[in-house]
Amino acid sequence: MNFVEELRWRGMIQNIIPGTEEYLLKEKTAGYVGIDPTADSLHIGHLVGIMMLKHFQRAGHTPIALIGGATGMIGDPSMKSAERKLLDEETLRHNQSAIKEQLSKFLDFDSNIPNKAVMVNNYDWMKDYTFLNFIRDIGKHITVNYMMAKDSVKKRLSADSTEGMSFTEFSYQLIQGYDFLHLFREMGCRLQMGGSDQWGNITTGAELIRRIDGEEVFAITCPLITKADGGKFGKTESGNVWLDRRYTSPYKFYQFWLNVSDDDAAKYIKIFTTLSREEIDSLISEQQKAPHLRPLQKRLAEEITVMVHSRSDYEMAVNASQILFGKATSDTLRSIDEETFLQVFDGVPQFNISKEALSRGIKAVDLLTENAAVFPSKSEMRKTTQSGGVTINKERLENSDTVIDSSYLIGNKYIIAQRGKKNYFLLIAE
Repeated sequence: MNFVEELRWRGMIQNIIPGTEEYLLKEKTAGYVGIDPTADSLHIGHLVGIMMLKHFQRAGHTPIALIGGATGMIGDPSMKSAERKLLDEETLRHNQSAIKEQLSKFLDFDSNIPNKAVMVNNYDWMKDYTFLNFIRDIGKHITVNYMMAKDSVKKRLSADSTEGMSFTEFSYQLIQGYDFLHLFREMGCRLQMGGSDQWGNITTGAELIRRIDGEEVFAITCPLITKADGGKFGKTESGNVWLDRRYTSPYKFYQFWLNVSDDDAAKYIKIFTTLSREEIDSLISEQQKAPHLRPLQKRLAEEITVMVHSRSDYEMAVNASQILFGKATSDTLRSIDEETFLQVFDGVPQFNISKEALSRGIKAVDLLTENAAVFPSKSEMRKTTQSGGVTINKERLENSDTVIDSSYLIGNKYIIAQRGKKNYFLLIAE
């Protein structure tokens, strides 16, 4: 497998140091991506770098996930307008452990293959490196002129920036550059990968290795992922789309991918899955013939939800999606967990009803008028029932005098009433 060609057809290369492709075809090597440990979960903005490492391992090379424990204590100035909050070591170690667990879904850390993935933390080699030794050993090899020419520095020092830049942040590219030198010396790492905003920091590392050790190393950056409408990829009204289910449930994660535009789906399925070019071309062809069936979005959402979560989480998300938009049943409602259930019905009108009264039984016509104002009057409720327009827990109500009791409760707490095709109501028994 030609790693560079694989990234190229997937649209995952923005910058590349000349000679990278030829070297990787000739030699097996190690390559790394730096990951910011400022949270105990990755979000989908990290996925491009992770997928680069995944393809790298598939091509027979050794992927290194570098947790920026030291650099995370400083904050990368690239594309940022202000300094970030600094983290303590305990928090960094916790975040590192959580991130490795997530990366294990993508990379093989544990088998006996010769190119199994490795995780390192630059805090481990920076914590005892004294300031005097660092500026003597490393700082003297890179000029201020060289560092000032980087876009990330120029932007922060421009007239438009009111914050300026601290020495701490100015030193960031030197520390990241030293990471590359350290990994080159200790692990034979000759490739660094990252987002296009990292190009300046990455090339500083390559230049440092050239000047100190006289060796040639390589770099690849991927383009900034955007949406077809120009909006920011990975951001929703509620913020980042996280890989940890505590912050973004599998249902919401699945929904994010299912709802991307046709143009974005055609781009994302190349970047965020390992499907072959033939499979993707076939899906794009299907999409063009029947865009209303959304085969691209469905397959994209399936592949990435299974990879990040599990097959069972994906199936639950599909079932939950059917509740509002497909032919779901009462069994479907009862098969999903409470968190997903509430997310499906987020925003629909809610009514509190008495669990004690329900235990004795309430006629449907009374329940949906007096106990919960689903209908403005009993006559309208009866009329809609007669025309087949009322459902309880996705089952059509045949008679408005049907007695509804505790056996109808989902999770011993909820009843879903539906008026017509699109009007849902959540009844909560307390």
